[in-house]
Amino acid sequence: MIIRIAFLLLLSSSYVVGDEPVFSPLFNGEDLTGWVNCNVADNTFVATDGILATTGKPTGLLRTEKMYENFIVEFDWRHLQPGGNSGLFIWADGLPAVGSAFPRGIEVQILDPGFDVPGKNQWYSTHGDIFAVNGSDLHVAGKISPNGQRSFPAEERTLPSPQWNHYRVEAVDGDIRLSVNGKEVTIAENANPRKGYLMLESEGARCEFRNVMIAELPSTGAVPSQTANRFDGFRSIFNGIDFAGWKVPQDDNGHWKIKDEVIDYDAKSESSSDKNLWSQQTYKNYELVVDWRIKAAPYINPNVYEILADGTEALDDDGKPKPIPQHDADSGIYLRGNDKYQINIWCWPVGSGDIYGVRRDPMMPASTRAGVTPKVKADNPVGQWNRFEITVMDETVNVVLNGQVVIDNVTIPGFPSEGPIALQHHGSQNNEQWTSSPALVQFRNLFIRNLP
Repeated sequence: MIIRIAFLLLLSSSYVVGDEPVFSPLFNGEDLTGWVNCNVADNTFVATDGILATTGKPTGLLRTEKMYENFIVEFDWRHLQPGGNSGLFIWADGLPAVGSAFPRGIEVQILDPGFDVPGKNQWYSTHGDIFAVNGSDLHVAGKISPNGQRSFPAEERTLPSPQWNHYRVEAVDGDIRLSVNGKEVTIAENANPRKGYLMLESEGARCEFRNVMIAELPSTGAVPSQTANRFDGFRSIFNGIDFAGWKVPQDDNGHWKIKDEVIDYDAKSESSSDKNLWSQQTYKNYELVVDWRIKAAPYINPNVYEILADGTEALDDDGKPKPIPQHDADSGIYLRGNDKYQINIWCWPVGSGDIYGVRRDPMMPASTRAGVTPKVKADNPVGQWNRFEITVMDETVNVVLNGQVVIDNVTIPGFPSEGPIALQHHGSQNNEQWTSSPALVQFRNLFIRNLP
């Protein structure tokens, strides 16, 4: 690796002065210019008096505006309480992975030596581990954790809170070398992606960074399959801490709540009017990313039907819809302020993504009713996270579920021009018994990108 870096530095004099790489500030010491809030609250990361600090809450990341391929980054860091946890992500995607606070990428661990839970020195250490996160690839090297999933440091050099530590991370052509307080301790190889964003992690407690510098090195031609996903222009509309930007139903009494940094709903809102959770802002044309999961489906719905490709229900020999009772839970996402334009979340055989109110409207053209019927069932099993990618453009809607197109750019006559987004309440109880499918759901990773 050292030979490779020396070779790269010789490729272009613009990257070196004499024999040294040229460093420039990655943090200007005054504000967060050059950085983007990935998925945390507005005040989770702040810049004051030459310090870039995170409160640690919620769990999430601050990323660079641009991607990097080959580079050397140096910075000082310290935790303000024993056992504090943070990290530097490199070559990371622009949005978190499905159901996670973290993206696909490589993490260089920033952990105070006082962090001590079961597993220490087995699956993690506290001195600068390097490991793959959420589907990235990495060949661990040097000293390897007993579980084989992390590169461990060769020796402990981290100073405990509140002392400052210095990291130097050399990342070239997918290989990584970490020096802690002046000595190389951890190595890893053949990462994929090997071009992407740099990110600082918030995870539970205050951590401070200063003197953040980067030296960009010449490209070695990372191809698209080796490059992280950009997700430019998306912004989070849920901060993981509170319902800022959302209208909680009046007299809900805590049934819409935030639990472990996700939106959690038990379908028991006590509001006497609208029980749905609406965004305060209205939207016109946009791309919306929403992660969701059905927590449980305890209710046996007697009115589940097979939906045919044309949007109609399969009939029995008497020409009546034939029910196929099954366990069910039901929720959805309302578009442009109207429950008719609901992207369905449920357990029916047709799968989620169905635009129920449009499919059931006999006044809609047959092509539209067929178009709002899912082309494939792409749901993960109950209890697992799913991801909707919903594109709304004028009168057209496109829905991707877990990477599969389920609604393919269907045009909906009369589709409102704009309106807020809602997370749906569904279900009712009678003497503690469900009388319709409850919305026992959770949501996280809500991102939107406005379109022209």
